[in-house]
Amino acid sequence: MTKLLKGFFLSAMLIGTTVWGVLAVYYGDSRTGLAQAYVAAAFGLFGFAVLIGVLWFRWRIQWLLGHLILFIGILVWWLGITPSNERAWQPDTIQLPYATFDGDTVTVHDIRNFNYRSEFDYQPAYYDKSYDVTKLDGVDLFAFYWMGPAIAHTIISFNFGEQDFLAVSIETRKELNEEYSTIKGFFRQYELIYIVADERDVIRLRSNYRKNPPEEGYRYRLKGSRENGQRLFLDYLKKINELHEKPQFYNTLLDNCTTAIWVRSWVNTEHLPFSWKILLSGYLPEYLYESKLLEQQLPLSELRRQAYINTLAQAADQAPDFSKRIRPANTPNH
Repeated sequence: MTKLLKGFFLSAMLIGTTVWGVLAVYYGDSRTGLAQAYVAAAFGLFGFAVLIGVLWFRWRIQWLLGHLILFIGILVWWLGITPSNERAWQPDTIQLPYATFDGDTVTVHDIRNFNYRSEFDYQPAYYDKSYDVTKLDGVDLFAFYWMGPAIAHTIISFNFGEQDFLAVSIETRKELNEEYSTIKGFFRQYELIYIVADERDVIRLRSNYRKNPPEEGYRYRLKGSRENGQRLFLDYLKKINELHEKPQFYNTLLDNCTTAIWVRSWVNTEHLPFSWKILLSGYLPEYLYESKLLEQQLPLSELRRQAYINTLAQAADQAPDFSKRIRPANTPNH
């Protein structure tokens, strides 16, 4: 039995390090070249040969050590890949937002407010706006679904009452002609960006113009003190300024649209404990409801029905009061 377990763990280690090493080399630093593909294939073949040789032909331990040395070399090289703010970015992520402070007044620069004709046909526009942090009236969570109930893109929006709403979407900062890949997101392929936007941009894009596949959007009003909301907002701005000065990598598992929201919430002592429902972001609203951070007067199914925004958003479309129109005043979720 002990021999069997040793064989199992050895096999798992060899398979895991080989697969990871192949993908790390293949994807490389932002782009895949022919040389990278050859090196990745060679490492994969060597790892497979070592696995077969160690398990079936009792090769010497030197083969296993050789594999580990190569793997460590790849790991050291991979850890040396650094993020950059100087790449040929897609037009929707060219501008990095930042904030300046004057007492309780915060001025957010380069708030995105594109005018969309379709998902990829838009007129870029940005503006600067000042907010009185003491006027922050609430925080909303938007969840957009396109591939079943388990996965959603989450967006936080800060409600400043008469000063309007400010949305923050945590995304990958993609280069020209670069597509998103969940697997690539594990391998330092994308820089991280906090898109600070008008809701007429970042919410309307997903509810009105994403067609392939379409996205279903829901808005939930978070419960909590005004002070907690203010601290969360200021922590977001701190992170936004950090990224403006020093880029960081996006990570599919550890630093994505939902885990980053959870990390930002650590600024408050009452933050949520970790749950698998944070990793499977589609279940975050359910977790918030169970944690009594959403309205409790209605069952979750009814709250979810009332939270649906696509119909309202499509009716409002380019209206100046888009944000108010997707928040019916007669619903508990308002």
